[in-house]
Amino acid sequence: MKYIGEADYQHGSKSQLGILLVNLGTPDDTSTPAVRRYLKQFLSDPRIVEVPRALWWLILNGIILRFRPAKTAKAYKTVWHEETGSPLLSIGLKQADALGEILRQRLSPDVNVALAMRYGNPSVESVLAEFRERGVRRLLVLPLYPQYSGSTVASVFDDVTHQLTKVRWIPETRFINQYFDDSGYIDALAASVQESWQQNGRAQKLVMSFHGIPQRYRTNGDPYFCQCQATARLLATKLELSQDDYMVVFQSRFGKEPWLQPYCDKTMEKLPTEGVESVDVICPGFAADCLETIEEINEENREIFMHAGGKGFNYIAALNDRQDHLHGLADLLIRHIGGWPESGALAHPDESELAGSLKRALAMGAER
Repeated sequence: MKYIGEADYQHGSKSQLGILLVNLGTPDDTSTPAVRRYLKQFLSDPRIVEVPRALWWLILNGIILRFRPAKTAKAYKTVWHEETGSPLLSIGLKQADALGEILRQRLSPDVNVALAMRYGNPSVESVLAEFRERGVRRLLVLPLYPQYSGSTVASVFDDVTHQLTKVRWIPETRFINQYFDDSGYIDALAASVQESWQQNGRAQKLVMSFHGIPQRYRTNGDPYFCQCQATARLLATKLELSQDDYMVVFQSRFGKEPWLQPYCDKTMEKLPTEGVESVDVICPGFAADCLETIEEINEENREIFMHAGGKGFNYIAALNDRQDHLHGLADLLIRHIGGWPESGALAHPDESELAGSLKRALAMGAER
């Protein structure tokens, strides 16, 4: 095997830090062929569908990819922006640009932040190639999934490590598995809810909707369900909610086997019959708005709730490129950078700052 090398490497050249943000993915456009390519890559991942490969190949290629792409393409057209395209991609690029600015100011000008998609473009492979060209010798990977699941975070790990097997000189690599209980993340979620209440009023119940996974994955040891519940409890505590004030549901199930429950759509259908006429809905597991939040929650589930007798449905947007979200992610990343050269800027403030602190301390002592 021929490994990718550093053909133009020169001894003593400056090394840099690369931060790779990874989200799920998006088709290149809303055409049926583009959506089919995207779905084929996504649904061919054994982390996503844990079914014997031969059987799944027949189901995927013989049934799903013949009928589902056209339906999914129609859904994507409802959320696609004429100028910026996929909301997940456009928001992700804003997140990467803003985080880069924050970290270069707080750490070093030699910090590179880029977004990759696990499925679709920009691919993990292409972004890692760009990092090599820039001289990235230290790599920190942040999958933009607060709660760990083998179907999401582990799949990113698979892709990153697979790409690194092709490289002669791999970078020193660190990987963030989860941040479901990170204080910056919880604080940003709470602030987004409080701002919504101030602007729109407070509904009878706060519904926290997380993406679902098959119940079988939880039974086999996936911690995702427990981490979703932990996030919900922390957010409820921050907002001073009672157990009756909020609930957790799971969305986006696929296929016939049982997934994590309660299901979002079934809950929206039932709540009005139980006297709940208004809901605020937030999706804490999504770092950026996408098809699953804009179309599935704010359109499909809104319609289900209102048709069942509901009178008020308010979707609280994902954290996206909110400043508190970005600064919380920056704090998280900085903690994981500890010990690398870039963290020295935090440990050794410049002499003028130290001198100013000393003068203030002496002045306070003289006053006493």
